[in-house]
Amino acid sequence: MRVLKRFPVRLSDRPDHELVGVIRMPELTVSPLRSILKRIIGAMLALLATVLIVYLDRDGYRDANGDGLTFLDSLYYATVSLSTTGYGDIAPATPSARLVNVLVITPLRVLFLIVLVGTTLEVLTERSRQAFKIQKWRTKVRDHTVVVGFGTKGRSAVNALLGDENVEPDHIVVVDTDQQALEAATSLGLVTVHGSATRADVLRVAGVQRARAVVVAPNRDDTAVLVTLTARELAPKSHIVASVREAENVHLLKQSGANQVVVSSETAGRLLGMATSTPLVVDMVEDLLTPESGLAIAERPVEPSEEGGSPRHLPDIVLGVVRDGVLYRVDAPQADAIEPGDKLLYIRKVTAAETIER
Repeated sequence: MRVLKRFPVRLSDRPDHELVGVIRMPELTVSPLRSILKRIIGAMLALLATVLIVYLDRDGYRDANGDGLTFLDSLYYATVSLSTTGYGDIAPATPSARLVNVLVITPLRVLFLIVLVGTTLEVLTERSRQAFKIQKWRTKVRDHTVVVGFGTKGRSAVNALLGDENVEPDHIVVVDTDQQALEAATSLGLVTVHGSATRADVLRVAGVQRARAVVVAPNRDDTAVLVTLTARELAPKSHIVASVREAENVHLLKQSGANQVVVSSETAGRLLGMATSTPLVVDMVEDLLTPESGLAIAERPVEPSEEGGSPRHLPDIVLGVVRDGVLYRVDAPQADAIEPGDKLLYIRKVTAAETIER
């Protein structure tokens, strides 16, 4: 008898509700005390509404004592009714009172119970909420940035991205295998995917095939090469930036499809060497690389009034001209005159107001 082998369904082919725990959408955090107070207030409002309904229609209720309903009796009836105790000593007698019980008191009873067991229901519905958010996000996400690895390099990259006023947190997707790192990313409002980015399935779930850019920042160079190869295969048009520890591996990253490669160890080493002789230069470099305050390197399109002129004569401190995707330093012959469609790399001053808005 032949035995048919069952192959596991690819991660990217699974329905959205099965991706809860793999993809995590950011949630608005509410303090436990505030959540409990909201539930108590909701329960009290439901109870008060029931008391008023019963008291206003008190002639339609029969009391076991036969002396009519007081406000205290109405409160007593509302309490035992909403808690589903129902001793039966007070009961609706007229058709109108019974109709109100069916149409109003019963829904209030259900609402009251939902509020009281809200914590349990919240846990039970969390998976459904996440599944709905994942479905909505996967259908709409386009031109986002995928960050592979949320260690020191990945976090710094995300901070730089968030420094751009045009980048929203939910348009950054962090892929990592470390649950604590993903928790930290979620606290920043980022979308997270739990899994190894060396697997094509995980990158598909992160939507890398529709991503504008991919930041590859794992802890190992061999992992960076494999992730870059996989990402380039899935996203031939995305801009891939990879970090590497050793300069001898730069060519491997570029052959794997990285558009740009940053050598983290050599860059840090240069800054360390410069700090021994010219520490203020290092401070200036750090200022330029920190978008939150002080000075920052930015890019902007040229204005019509600037076309034909020299970038060296502009009020801004221009570092280079980007033309057809190629960067020319400001002292290069190609940058003598600004052409239509060029972009300028310049030093921009970040004001305190911009920092507060971010």
